[in-house]
Amino acid sequence: MTLNTSRRGFLKGAAAASAVLLVGARPDGALAAGSTQGAKLNPFVKIGADGTVTAIVKHFEKGQGPATGLTTLIAEELGISMEDIAYEFAPSDPGTYNNLLFGPVQGTGGSTALANSYMQYRQAGAAAREMLIQAAAKEWGVKANTLDIVDGQVTDGTNQAPLAQFVAAASQLSVPENPRLKDPSEFRLIGNAKVQRKDTPPKINGTAKYAMDLYLDNQMVAVILRSPRKGALVTGFDDADATGIKGYIRSAVLPNKAGVAVYAEHTWAAFQARDALSVEWDNSNAEMRSSDQIREQLIAAVNAEPTYVLTETSAAKAQSSIDGAATVLEETFYFPLLAHAPMEPLTCTVEPTAEGGVVLHDGCQFPTVPHGALSQILGLPMDKVQINTMFAGGSFGRRATPVADYQVEAALAFALTDRSRPVKLVWSREDDITGGFYRPAVAHRVRVGLNADGDIMGWDHRIAAQSIMKGTPFEAMAVHNGVDHTSVEGVTQSPYVIPQQHIGLTDVAPATTVLWWRSVGHTHTAYVMESMMDAAAKATGRDSVEFRLSYLTGDGADQTRMAGVLKLAAEKGNWGAAPEGRDQGIAVHKSFNSYVAEVVEISRDEDDYVKVEKVTCAVDCGVAVNPDVIKAQMEGGIGYGIGHVMRDEITLTEGVVDQSNFPDYEPMRIGDIGAIDVHIVASNEAPTGVGEPGTPPSAPALANAIAVNGPRVTALPMINNGVDFV
Repeated sequence: MTLNTSRRGFLKGAAAASAVLLVGARPDGALAAGSTQGAKLNPFVKIGADGTVTAIVKHFEKGQGPATGLTTLIAEELGISMEDIAYEFAPSDPGTYNNLLFGPVQGTGGSTALANSYMQYRQAGAAAREMLIQAAAKEWGVKANTLDIVDGQVTDGTNQAPLAQFVAAASQLSVPENPRLKDPSEFRLIGNAKVQRKDTPPKINGTAKYAMDLYLDNQMVAVILRSPRKGALVTGFDDADATGIKGYIRSAVLPNKAGVAVYAEHTWAAFQARDALSVEWDNSNAEMRSSDQIREQLIAAVNAEPTYVLTETSAAKAQSSIDGAATVLEETFYFPLLAHAPMEPLTCTVEPTAEGGVVLHDGCQFPTVPHGALSQILGLPMDKVQINTMFAGGSFGRRATPVADYQVEAALAFALTDRSRPVKLVWSREDDITGGFYRPAVAHRVRVGLNADGDIMGWDHRIAAQSIMKGTPFEAMAVHNGVDHTSVEGVTQSPYVIPQQHIGLTDVAPATTVLWWRSVGHTHTAYVMESMMDAAAKATGRDSVEFRLSYLTGDGADQTRMAGVLKLAAEKGNWGAAPEGRDQGIAVHKSFNSYVAEVVEISRDEDDYVKVEKVTCAVDCGVAVNPDVIKAQMEGGIGYGIGHVMRDEITLTEGVVDQSNFPDYEPMRIGDIGAIDVHIVASNEAPTGVGEPGTPPSAPALANAIAVNGPRVTALPMINNGVDFV
């Protein structure tokens, strides 16, 4: 069961019960609890008078699994089954529901949902368990340490009673400061591969509600006519040809002049009317370059001295080591702009409330940002803005823009009305592909020197990219000494111990709006690092696995865990023993504090077309809370990474995006990969990311398989650079 509620609705609904136990955190972060009467906290656990347990999930669900993961943690510690716990998405309240790894921001991203919530939700579940046991012990006249909760029943091993019997008394107790957490040996749910996702049944039977599904009484639909060139502004428009369209209401220029809002009674009328508009644009500040010019700028930047040096080893010292090497490898890599292309295009609805406020209905990834934006745009105090977080049909980072772009559009469109009717903003697929925020185009240039024994003597690595973080509210967090960490992550923090390595970065002028994309900078840094490690091994006739392991020496956790997944993937993928007619490639990478290695096995037909037959994956992500979810995320990340390098790119012609829909920006198809085999390393380390780490090694593993008997692909997508796929 899934519930969506506002903060006010949550407290109002809770107050209707005769007694409800709330367990959560005070604003200072300490555990707190209370009944509904006078409770001044926003909990993680709610237990109704009838014994119904509800987890308040602070991370939104875009398919990556927190609705299951966070309920698992509470159910485990509380001693109930997964069938006996429901969940609802938390209201917008960063003081209580902030992402502990982001600071005072409520948001989902960076593969942090379980990583930042693991102890928080276990402690809330454990506190609720101890309070219920204390209440039962008092009523039964026994010692609390003789009781436990098993399958939702308080029991002493002989006698038992349901939780509901003790909720009223428990709600009057003080929360234990340090509730006992279960030992891993006691786990029944955490790590259990049979635990099924909580959101699967409603998604299968159609009861799950996405933002696109929402239909409110008396709502209007708004679509935006945006310029085909980023940065252009409206100077005028004519809607004469739209006035005859049934259902059309009116059009208006957005206050920021970034587009024209078209209002209609339904979506089809809105799109038809938008197509009928005639708009004049001021392109004086618009992007007018084409992709070739952007690429030339990036390539020129990596062939010049970098603006920022990120290593103690200077470029001169690295070059000196390389110039004296027996073998020198040099490659220039180019990565194009990429769209996120989630299956559900962007949409949200602004609904007026009777109290003079608004509710934003949205698959909301970063509630803090649109909450503040709507407050400012609509001139409302923060407590008059509520956010109803709904399911989202994918994101890959797109729903977490630092400027809340689509929510701002919805707020502006609502502000231009008399505010009496809900306004639902709808993006089409074409809007998403042509008007979105993209993974930036990036170039790398790498020179590697090898001695006669095939050992690395020096490594000169230069990167040129448009910064994602500079100029955004996240700049202080991600930019240090002028360096945007997201441009170089995966190179600067690689577990490989490489001698005389120089790393340099140059920012380039913006080409268009850019944004983090599934695994952010690791999308390109992993490709380059693993392609060059593979090329170095191949150049000296050494085995690719053995070569990598020689640079993962020592007993550091990074090296040990990365070597562990590399060995496991090689073992499970039958490295070096591929069936006749098949080639193998391998890659390993650390991202979001997780370690993933993948072996890609390919075949070629008589026309030299490549078929991905199998991908074997090994992942070390700490405690595997939900193995089935982890497996699914690895599979999805692999498909996402391989699908995009095979055939996708966003190109510009005089600033206009050339692609518009799936026929020319084709997603991974189910037949593109024959099989995926995922192996999870058993671990007692704290949980780390799983939503993104499967993506980075997938593309270089494919590239390395192709390079066995084909070209080493250094410019993407592959289909435009010498590789054809079945």
